[in-house]
Amino acid sequence: MERKDELINIFSRNIREILNRVSVDFNEVQEIRLRAAGPLLMVYRNEEFYVAYSGALSKERTEAYTASKNELKETMEYMSNHSLYAFEEEMKQGFITIQGGHRIGIAGKTILDETGIKTMKYISFINVRLSHQVKGCAQPVLPYVYEGGNDICHTLIISPPRCGKTTLLRDLIRQISNGYKDHPGLTVGVVDERSEIGACFQGVPQNELGIRTDILDCCPKAKGMMMLIRTMSPRVIAVDEIGSREDLEAMEYVMNCGCKLIATVHGSSIEDIRQKPVLRKLVEERTFERYIILNSQGRIGNIDQIYDSRGTQLYKAPVQPVGKLWDRQEWAYG
Repeated sequence: MERKDELINIFSRNIREILNRVSVDFNEVQEIRLRAAGPLLMVYRNEEFYVAYSGALSKERTEAYTASKNELKETMEYMSNHSLYAFEEEMKQGFITIQGGHRIGIAGKTILDETGIKTMKYISFINVRLSHQVKGCAQPVLPYVYEGGNDICHTLIISPPRCGKTTLLRDLIRQISNGYKDHPGLTVGVVDERSEIGACFQGVPQNELGIRTDILDCCPKAKGMMMLIRTMSPRVIAVDEIGSREDLEAMEYVMNCGCKLIATVHGSSIEDIRQKPVLRKLVEERTFERYIILNSQGRIGNIDQIYDSRGTQLYKAPVQPVGKLWDRQEWAYG
């Protein structure tokens, strides 16, 4: 109940009462969505449900509670602790991160100035993405990430949406930073462009990323990777959701400096990545030494396959959700 109480208190009073009547385990809730004059929605165990006034979850639109514009305004006041101006820098990117590491995606009217997006007002769409950290979920893949001695392989995690790639990346960072079995801990630099990995709140990470980890929060990946190399001397750099040409150039710089890279990307296979013009070069030049592919068979987060740079399959998992390998079953956004 502690997690549920923590979460529902960020909503308006009416919606708080509705969510208090929802009888599911909030450790397994992934998203809660509010839209002005739209239905209240919840993603639970990777399925989308309408939330009724009674707190029941339904697949029928007619059962859904309709949120008002005032309820969204009141919700934003609670989420920001009545100090929305303090989140202006994050709002430029379309989200804020609150205590507990939960990320609040927002949309509405953007206000522009000569430098680009200044802020946002008339917020009419809110997506609460619940933060989950699952310690130990990277255990099955760690033996494949290390190669000879204490060397880390350049690793790319390939995953469709909502399959737990950010949760897996987070635990890889934590275990590499703290040390794994006979492998001593390494200094890890994290560029957390959208506050999803460390989920920093007022500069303090809400998720545990290890004792040798340094985080650049809300920093563009390409610039952040360069900054970390120049200032923090990391042995490993970790980033989430690569894809731009600038990311590619920064990754080449990182690797040429002798630093190892762990990254994630949206996709379903190596061939899928090869079809993306910017990322094709990474596959053809065998930039990454390990490819970890996730799928959503069974429950989300299933580690499907692991390949080396030549495309040799190193691991093929049975159809079994990673959740069964974790000490505690939780579901991740990412």
